[in-house]
Amino acid sequence: MNPKIKTQRRQNIRYGIRAKISGTAQKPRLSVFRSNSDIYAQLIDDSKGQTIAAASSKDKDIAAQKVNKTEKGKLVGAAIARKASEAGLKEVVFDRGGYLYHGRVKAVADAAREGGLQF
Repeated sequence: MNPKIKTQRRQNIRYGIRAKISGTAQKPRLSVFRSNSDIYAQLIDDSKGQTIAAASSKDKDIAAQKVNKTEKGKLVGAAIARKASEAGLKEVVFDRGGYLYHGRVKAVADAAREGGLQF
């Protein structure tokens, strides 16, 4: 598949998702971005346009572990759940960012649920 068509398709899916969901201060949006080598997660308050908390596979404690990308996704999900609980948040809205709910994206979501987040 042509890379330009593939990225344009993901952007269109992402825009459709963002038209339907948004985060608030009490129930922020858990946004996931996946690159070829890393995965990032953010808790975003869309009403103020602020990032409440963030975690990525580039964080020192996660990057130091030599595990595969799906396992890193689990570690990122656990880290974002920990940071959310420190900020006093229990519920979030999940934004898969146009990616399929499979593999690394699912690993982040499952680990965040195990960490105590509800969505």
